[in-house]
Amino acid sequence: MPRASVRSRPALTRRMYPWVPLAVGLAVFAGFAQTYYLKIAFAQPALPLLVHLHGLLMSAWVVLFASQTWLVANHRVDLHRRMGIAGVVMVVLIPIVGSMTAIEAARLGHTPGPPALVFLTVPLFDVAVFTALVVAALLLRRRTDWHRRLMLTATLNLLPPALGRLAPLYLHLPGLPFAFGLTDLVLIGAATYDTLRHRRLHPAFAWGIGLTLAWQVAAVMLGSTAGWLRVAHWLTGTG
Repeated sequence: MPRASVRSRPALTRRMYPWVPLAVGLAVFAGFAQTYYLKIAFAQPALPLLVHLHGLLMSAWVVLFASQTWLVANHRVDLHRRMGIAGVVMVVLIPIVGSMTAIEAARLGHTPGPPALVFLTVPLFDVAVFTALVVAALLLRRRTDWHRRLMLTATLNLLPPALGRLAPLYLHLPGLPFAFGLTDLVLIGAATYDTLRHRRLHPAFAWGIGLTLAWQVAAVMLGSTAGWLRVAHWLTGTG
């Protein structure tokens, strides 16, 4: 009886993973529906090629993550590993294109609320932490317990941009606090579920959530400092 219980806990934990890309995908679609996915229906202006490339990459990542979790759940680890090559390519392109898109948006003064140069810390720090978590997951791909939890945490770090747009649109709440708060709750919820099933907090979740909280605090505290504003003016060519 104890052996059956031990074997069942990993299976129960894996049930969480297929739902994550679905939830992230729905949040991303809802957050960017008016300005990107369904922008024609909302008579939005045309977007530059860089924004389309960024949107394509981030959408492709969610689709890839969903496919990878499905393959593992269906014991197609061989195909999962082959498709991982696409993940390696994307983890090279996403920080480059994401950073360029954020800098260009700040240069044009596009912002969900705070001054554009102040807000620039948020997308830049977000993409940096996402990349760091994915790189760590790839390096630890043979340690599947670390790999899947780091990938999960990295993908959940994609939520703030979408949630930050949903809050003012539908809930009439400040975007940034809502985005950070709900993302943190989802991460803590996933870690709590995992901890209850395995009776210990996995270090991958501890490091991933710690890094997520650290970048959020750092982005808010650093954004309005004189030193950062000098860097932001230099990055955007507006100094």
